[in-house]
Amino acid sequence: MRLSARMPELSAFEVFLAVARTGSLTAAGRELGLTQQAVSARLTSIESQAGVQLAVRTSRGSQLTAAGVVVAEWADRLLDVAHQVDAGLAALRTETRQRITVAASLTIAEQLMPRWLVSLRAAAARRGGTAPHVVLTATNSDHVITAVHDGAADLGFIESPRVPTGLRSRVVAHDELVVIVPPGHKWARRQAGVGAAELARTALVTREPGSGTRDSLTAALHAALGATIEQADPVLELSSAAAVRGAVLAGAGPAVMSRLAVAEDLAIGRLRSVEAAGLNLRRELRAIWAGARTPPAGAVRDLLSHIAAVDTG
Repeated sequence: MRLSARMPELSAFEVFLAVARTGSLTAAGRELGLTQQAVSARLTSIESQAGVQLAVRTSRGSQLTAAGVVVAEWADRLLDVAHQVDAGLAALRTETRQRITVAASLTIAEQLMPRWLVSLRAAAARRGGTAPHVVLTATNSDHVITAVHDGAADLGFIESPRVPTGLRSRVVAHDELVVIVPPGHKWARRQAGVGAAELARTALVTREPGSGTRDSLTAALHAALGATIEQADPVLELSSAAAVRGAVLAGAGPAVMSRLAVAEDLAIGRLRSVEAAGLNLRRELRAIWAGARTPPAGAVRDLLSHIAAVDTG
């Protein structure tokens, strides 16, 4: 139920209570840092709005009317609750700035978040401040989207090619998928690499459904071969990038993974990358959040601003 237009603002009640406490417009003005004329005008405005005379002005000061005594009691209780709410909101704002719950897809959680969080702490220390406390959950992109939708995470990071409905998003980094095989695999000896159609027909070691890496590969194959293309069933479905990498090294079959996740293996020759002819395997990595177009003030906005500075600076 909405308040009537006759209900004064909280600041008006503060002026009235100062008059009630001091018994003088001049003394109330000194207490509030206002002139006697300003206090008088404010009290007159309150009485006009409420439609009730609250005080009688005399040469000896201001005395509350019977109605004014009752209203003063109500106003005192009202302002006490208002101060509690104000203090509670301040505590929530502090918590919002100091703690953030993040859900991130595995590639981002394992390959990018550590660097971002360490540099965030270093930047805060240089300013003489404290970095937000980040509680990070690593999962697949579908679960990240659900967590942000449900409010279980303040901020999410996904690898999915689609922008989630009902959430806001921002590109925070770019990545590239790469076809990987062990050095002894037949594809490792090919000069021309593997075509999109052959890759679609091949049983791959993959992440579980809902993984951004898996969805990104499917989107790339559909873009190259048409939406009706059917992919071969995976030879293995695994729940982490480390497990996929281990299965490829063990000879289970090829896989398509983030270059970020296998950079060291490729650098030392433990795994080989195979060119994927006719496929665009570049992708955008996104931050997602609920609410307004602008990221929420506090730790969420601070973290995203820092990531933008790190990746462009």
